[in-house]
Amino acid sequence: MKTIITSTPLKIGFGLLKSILPKNHWPHIHLLKPSNSINTKRHAIITCNKATIATKTVYKDNWLDKIAINYMSQTLQEISGMRNEESGYESMVIASRAVFQSFDLIEQRRVMMSVLQKAIPRLIIRKLLRPSKFTRESCAAFTSFFFLWLLGPCEVRESNFEGNTEKNVVYIKKCRFLETSNCAGMCTNLCKVPSQEFMNTLGIAVNMVPNFEDMSCEMIFGQDPPPLQDDPAFKQPCYELCTYFKVNYS
Repeated sequence: MKTIITSTPLKIGFGLLKSILPKNHWPHIHLLKPSNSINTKRHAIITCNKATIATKTVYKDNWLDKIAINYMSQTLQEISGMRNEESGYESMVIASRAVFQSFDLIEQRRVMMSVLQKAIPRLIIRKLLRPSKFTRESCAAFTSFFFLWLLGPCEVRESNFEGNTEKNVVYIKKCRFLETSNCAGMCTNLCKVPSQEFMNTLGIAVNMVPNFEDMSCEMIFGQDPPPLQDDPAFKQPCYELCTYFKVNYS
């Protein structure tokens, strides 16, 4: 059974298209190999989780989605020094998988932080953001609107923040990255932790709470994430149907 998701096209000028996606970020064809500057390390085998994927979501990306996906994929390949011959979202997941399989935990997160820092003007945004209800709600609204191509369908929800109700939570119904990678470790090490750390450099706390049973996730802006050793997400074993290898990512 498949669920088809179609994105709504957005109008954009050709000049902006050029600025968003320089020529050197269109796909390159290279062999998949790690950078010599990054140390490689595999991880220990652990037990499997019984969770399986009941339905597979099929996305119909519009051309603007494809630009964003390709830019992220090429940036990741460029920074990691690892290339692949695929295109679209699969190319980005393959590049992420190569980083996850080849590099140790510290290097995995370093690579993803570098990707986020290159993709988003951190110094400019940091000057604009200050911890406040407006900022938290704006971050939630921005994420739910502009990152559908990365996360899949999501919506803004309310939560209680210091005694007040705020629309500061992004609820991701079924995370596209987690479903496509089918890997709990890639979720936590290549998405959750780098995203939390990146937002912290902007002065905004965010706690990402994935649900590995239904592949949903909550991004709670304004909430500090728990220490990694206490975070329930890092107690999640690999999926039983993981097509790569079982790893210890805690």
